[in-house]
Amino acid sequence: MSFLSLLEPIVRDVIAPAAEATDREARFPRAALDALGRAGLLGLVSSKEVGGLGLGLAEAAQAVQRIAQDCPSTAMVLTMHYAGTVLIEKYGRRELREAIAAGRHVTTLAWSEVGTRSHFWAPVGTARREGDAVVLDGFKSMVTSAVEADSYVWSSRPTQGEGASSIWVVDSQLPGLARTAVFDGMGLRGNASAPVKAEGVRIPFSCLLGEDGNGGELMNNDELPVFATLIASCSIGTMDGALARATAHITKNRFEESGTSVSDLPTVRAYLARAQIRADQARVLRDDTLAAMAAGRADTMLRVLEVKASAAEAALEVTDTAMRICGGAAFRKDVGIERLFRDARAASIMAPTSDVLYDFIGNALCDAVAKKD
Repeated sequence: MSFLSLLEPIVRDVIAPAAEATDREARFPRAALDALGRAGLLGLVSSKEVGGLGLGLAEAAQAVQRIAQDCPSTAMVLTMHYAGTVLIEKYGRRELREAIAAGRHVTTLAWSEVGTRSHFWAPVGTARREGDAVVLDGFKSMVTSAVEADSYVWSSRPTQGEGASSIWVVDSQLPGLARTAVFDGMGLRGNASAPVKAEGVRIPFSCLLGEDGNGGELMNNDELPVFATLIASCSIGTMDGALARATAHITKNRFEESGTSVSDLPTVRAYLARAQIRADQARVLRDDTLAAMAAGRADTMLRVLEVKASAAEAALEVTDTAMRICGGAAFRKDVGIERLFRDARAASIMAPTSDVLYDFIGNALCDAVAKKD
């Protein structure tokens, strides 16, 4: 049985029916996570050695994209779980890897900080070595699944002077960890995103992922390709959902005086066509990014930098167009387009933001030319 055949009934029977209430009540999609866990999909990228499905980033991207068509909040929770899992799978303890593979454990990234905002690669939170233990202090500005996840993949300054950062697995229930606010925002209202503060949180030094001070390498080499691709997939799924709903609306609704449908208007069809092209462009770039990673192509990192920015900005345009062609009906909650419109706003300002990525891409292009001279 394919993983998509496992996923589809969960989307149909659990995720989609609850999507409106998840948004309206800012309700964490616990039932969806439980169902995904029972189906083995929380362990999709976990190795078969520890009981996981042993699949890769391409399959994770498909799962996130499919869920985002109906509930981007749930897709974002799963995105952050997979993003944390890939680091735990490579560097973490076996018992934790087994728990994730078995669907008993949800993890998430805790990187962006109040002091550095979206510049997550430069944490100001500290890690102090005390024998075989480490004491963490820090203030994360926004953590998906805050207090709902079982663990945080947490960044800090290294315990020693060398290196920019270190990465730890932190039990979310430890004393000294606290959510400082409840999220009540515009979009992605069900992902329980909130600030988390650590004050004197004591963990074993064995919770370190990789080497002390080597967090930057984990962020850039292990995490960024996964994170960027999955966020892009969430944006692509959101566009798919908005366009499907918009197309159904303009096709089915008619003008009484003429009997023609809204879709009979050439202007409306042209808007729809441009939006579909934009969504497909983002999808093709996402797929080429996956192909570049698989082949180890020289342009892989450039594609990784491009993919999130491309999809995030496309989602802004496409969901705006979906609202436009559906007119006043798009503002109704039951149509579902305005929810996807709001959810689509997040990716462009989620670290690394589109503007930061544009700067990185521009630097990469200029550096490539400079090296040839």
